[in-house]
Amino acid sequence: MKKLTIGMLAHVDAGKTTLSEAILFKTGVIRKLGRVDNGDAFLDTDEVEKNRGITIYSKEAKFNYKDLEVNLIDTPGHVDFSAEMERNLWALDIAVIVIDQADGVMGHTETVWNLLSKFKIPTFIFVNKMDQAGASKERVLKILQNRLSTNCIDFNKKDMEEISFASDESLDEYLEAGEVSKETIVSEIYKRHLFPVLFGSALKLEGVEELLDAINDYSKDAYSGKEELDFGARVVKITRENNDRLVHLKLTSGSLQAKDMIGEEKVNQIRVYNGDKFSPAKSVSAGDVCAIVGLNEVTAGQGLGIENLANTAVIAPVLEYKMILPKDKDPLVMLPLLRQLEEEEPALNIRWNEEFREIIVSLMGAVQLEILTGLIKKRFGVEVSFGTGSVVYKETIKGSSYGIGHFEPLRHYAEVHLKLEEGERGSGLVFKTECSEDLLDKNWQRLVLTHLQERNHKGVLIRANITDMVITLVNGRAHPKHTEGGDFRQATYRAIRQGLMRAESVILEPYYAYEIRLDRAYIGRAMTDIERMGGSSNLIDNGDECLIQGEAPVVAIGNYQAELNTYTKGTGRISLQMAGYKECHNSEEVIEAKAYDPERDTRNPVDSVFCAHGSGYTVPWFEVRDHAHCEIIEENGHTTGDVTLRPINAKAASRTLSDEWIGTEEVDRILSETYYSNSKSDVAKERKRKKNENNGARYVTAWGDSSKESLYSEKYVGKDLTLYGNKNKEGAKNYLLVDGYNIIHAWPELDELQKTNFDGARGRLLDIMQHYQSLIHSELIVVFDAYKVKGHQEEFVDLNNIHVVYTKEAETADHYIEKFAHENGRKRNVTVATSDGVEQVIIRGQGCILMSARELLEDVEKREEELRKNFLNKHF
Repeated sequence: MKKLTIGMLAHVDAGKTTLSEAILFKTGVIRKLGRVDNGDAFLDTDEVEKNRGITIYSKEAKFNYKDLEVNLIDTPGHVDFSAEMERNLWALDIAVIVIDQADGVMGHTETVWNLLSKFKIPTFIFVNKMDQAGASKERVLKILQNRLSTNCIDFNKKDMEEISFASDESLDEYLEAGEVSKETIVSEIYKRHLFPVLFGSALKLEGVEELLDAINDYSKDAYSGKEELDFGARVVKITRENNDRLVHLKLTSGSLQAKDMIGEEKVNQIRVYNGDKFSPAKSVSAGDVCAIVGLNEVTAGQGLGIENLANTAVIAPVLEYKMILPKDKDPLVMLPLLRQLEEEEPALNIRWNEEFREIIVSLMGAVQLEILTGLIKKRFGVEVSFGTGSVVYKETIKGSSYGIGHFEPLRHYAEVHLKLEEGERGSGLVFKTECSEDLLDKNWQRLVLTHLQERNHKGVLIRANITDMVITLVNGRAHPKHTEGGDFRQATYRAIRQGLMRAESVILEPYYAYEIRLDRAYIGRAMTDIERMGGSSNLIDNGDECLIQGEAPVVAIGNYQAELNTYTKGTGRISLQMAGYKECHNSEEVIEAKAYDPERDTRNPVDSVFCAHGSGYTVPWFEVRDHAHCEIIEENGHTTGDVTLRPINAKAASRTLSDEWIGTEEVDRILSETYYSNSKSDVAKERKRKKNENNGARYVTAWGDSSKESLYSEKYVGKDLTLYGNKNKEGAKNYLLVDGYNIIHAWPELDELQKTNFDGARGRLLDIMQHYQSLIHSELIVVFDAYKVKGHQEEFVDLNNIHVVYTKEAETADHYIEKFAHENGRKRNVTVATSDGVEQVIIRGQGCILMSARELLEDVEKREEELRKNFLNKHF
């Protein structure tokens, strides 16, 4: 037999549950027809469903018919419970849309149709209530073809010529053979090129067997042989029954037995439901729908086994309410209880507002609000109420922006650059990476993408969630020792917020697509109301009853039914369906009412954190661009010329972690700024920074680490380099420049090593210099030639406690050192270690201290020996 899961879908009051009852009666599952309005329907078993006469929770039933073994799912039809309906679509093989012949295609019907198209579910249509006076097949069929698809075909008569127009393939077959084969019809239905329409009356059991026959004849055997494959399933929903957590699954492949393991959890029991009753099953296989006891970690919409893709909901609530608890009920005690309800209805999106210590719930409308209130009382014995609902706004941007986030408190480091671009309306957030792995390792890039996806990022106008944007990682930087995962989280969040602060942000609000049916005498009043709401309208005159269609803001039209009832004396009807988010019609009023200041939102900071003098400090969002360590990447992949360099101040001059470019023409000012880095007055530092800017100060990079006493504590100033025999310049800083490649070739150990591994020799020298710097307490700069590298810029890298310079194209290390000596030798304690004879003459002439390669090696060995002796004397 063919296994099928069939979903019954409709606008409220179309007769969907009545049709489900009729099918179960015809197939022998039930012996008596129940009625929704009588409260005795087989599938609507909840007390609230019985009292209200509507389906609130989806229910499952099983039946056999001819070649079919069917799992039937009856879904809610009321718009407030659309999220419950949507979740079940993931389980369906075939959908049946029920249409009330009098109403035709209502707004919610179109919502259902669009969802079925998204999920690519083959769809049959049952036009109900054809027993009523004035019912017309031709009229309804024309509406279906105009509103849903021209390929909605009457399958009670199966006109082959009409069927052939489903596609070019079916038309060619009809022209050649005079008919369209059953196989081709099935194929066209599953491609959603063809939609069979059946007519009848569910209440009178008319047309029910014809619907079942059509499904039996024109459906596929989709699960034959899949029982032997690996296990795969889709989690449809979560419910609770007698303290048992039930995970409702649709198996798509393989099989499942009681006591099997799914991940780290054991299947304690398998239940197969039929209405509100179940029977335990030892096993289930591909195509089956069941409920599992024992899985506590899985969530609705999750894929299990080989079904590794999760289902993302399309329908989302557009209203949010503040929950009002009894005075004796602590909200923090109530919150975990509500999380159980959120598991069953994820769209509730229950949130805790720490600032006001209140619980916020997202809902679709007033009916769901009433149901939720009763459910909380029934489940937890707590009587709650809710404040006035407000619409859920969102934010996006126009055009594009560039966001930089930097997080660098002491011993932490991360920088992230994001490109923010306006996306298509309704596209949500799209995250990409266009960052070279030469700039940021792939693992760090993945981490940034994870942080982009892990939360709802807030806008800067009213703190609403952002949407409809493409966010691309274009650059970033980590540190080999000090970067942790949490650093990139902070940098990523701040990059988004900084980019939003620089962008042109706009507020989006939800819109309904509406249909108003009313007597022509009330047309003027209705259209005036719609215009006042900021909506659009289109009039369709059908004689005495007219139809007005259009779109309007949810905040304005959401409760219009009550007003419509008043002035039409109960004859007017309105149908609503979500039309997505559009630009807010009264943004200024919303912004004024929210009174949100993004710069004071400590939970969503727009500023960045940099580090100097051993502690972090905040840089305002509008200055972060000037302090960025990474280059800004334009759309064409090039860099902007004003970002790699920045105006330096005392704090920036002693930055903990910097991996930047530098030029020797800037050294004088760097030294000057470093000299003031221990100033006790931050005000004096700021004045000096502003003075430099006003005097046209150049934009340079920062380097050094003020947190290291060996570098910056004043007790070392002018105390140590006297051993080289020159008179110190009192109060000036001490700097040692090492001609890297000259030293490598001059030291026997390194010279031997470079013959087989030049990079290893360079790394060994840098290791020695890092250790040596901790003993001499001076700024130590190692300079390497990169003059043969085409297009190379001067590169300056901090390596723990030393600084490494790679010269630019056409500039040798000698040239760099000579410029440094010329500009700083007369006013700083500058020592140069080299054995280049010509260079020695120039250095001496500039007032610098000279060390040969041999003298440097001797001093390194001497200090290491002294360190060992002191250690032995102290500890032994």
